[in-house]
Amino acid sequence: MRGLEVARVCAFVSFQYRGEVYPCAVIRWFDKVGDAADEDTGMWIVRPGYRANNSPEHAVIHLDAIYRAAHLIPVYGTEFLPQELKFYHSYDAFQTYYVNKYVDHHAFEIAF
Repeated sequence: MRGLEVARVCAFVSFQYRGEVYPCAVIRWFDKVGDAADEDTGMWIVRPGYRANNSPEHAVIHLDAIYRAAHLIPVYGTEFLPQELKFYHSYDAFQTYYVNKYVDHHAFEIAF
């Protein structure tokens, strides 16, 4: 993906140090699955990142490090989804996601 990484923004925060304000985001990293895009879809697959001790991989980054939004599509299995599953649970309910390069022209040109 041309050196880009995928992360989920959990919160926007800022702090002041020596009179300067630093706008930041608390993020959850995603790891790429494999070394190339999926053969069938042409889209990269990512999964939530974990540290060696199996804790979620979070970080605090400056807002200038965020290039653009990514559209993630869950990789659905063969089972039906539970009816109580809400759209706001989708980043917690699935194991892997496609990075949708077809969401718009800019995403297609930048990431692929």
